[in-house]
Amino acid sequence: MWRRALLLFAPPACVLLVAILHQQPPPTPVEYHLGKIDRNGEAMGAWSGPWACVCDARTGLLWEVKTDDEGIHHGDWSYSWYREDFGVPNNGDCYFEEERCDTRDLIRRSNRERLCGTDNWRLPASAELQTLLYPQAKEGAPLIDTDYFPKTRRGDYWTRDGEKPLQGVYRHLKHGAVAIDFIAGEQVTIPYRNAAFVRLVADASKACHQLRK
Repeated sequence: MWRRALLLFAPPACVLLVAILHQQPPPTPVEYHLGKIDRNGEAMGAWSGPWACVCDARTGLLWEVKTDDEGIHHGDWSYSWYREDFGVPNNGDCYFEEERCDTRDLIRRSNRERLCGTDNWRLPASAELQTLLYPQAKEGAPLIDTDYFPKTRRGDYWTRDGEKPLQGVYRHLKHGAVAIDFIAGEQVTIPYRNAAFVRLVADASKACHQLRK
């Protein structure tokens, strides 16, 4: 009788044992490439806040995060494109300047306050800004990961790429600068005088270096 029972239960038990022994270990979670940085340049946990910057571990770039406090990093402020040698000054819309503001104003003030422990803030190149495009964004939201970049507006964000020929209705203005449209994810060239949004970037930052270790 016991031999009959052994023959009945032994094969399934062997199959189960083999399956257990050959079971694949669970995959190791992949760390997300974006990390939060506080105003002093210290790395923060994924669920911590508030944060002032985001480091992208893929590129090593440190990005400004927008706010809604009506300070210099408020997400609603817009800027004309300007630097010392060309562009259009003071044609944006913000409250932190006595006159209307431009991209140089935001860069100067961000470097002076050493946002996130860094004083080499600048406009991003087109290719740099495009690395933030996030096709998985919810319908109707800007094409960026708003869990890390809140207060982002649907619209054009300036890049540093100026002296580009203008086309169509802007042709008479001759030159403008490249912006990235965070509605459609496209690159556009618009006049310097236009009031567009800005997200500053910094490289070789201590905060990003710590996060990438």
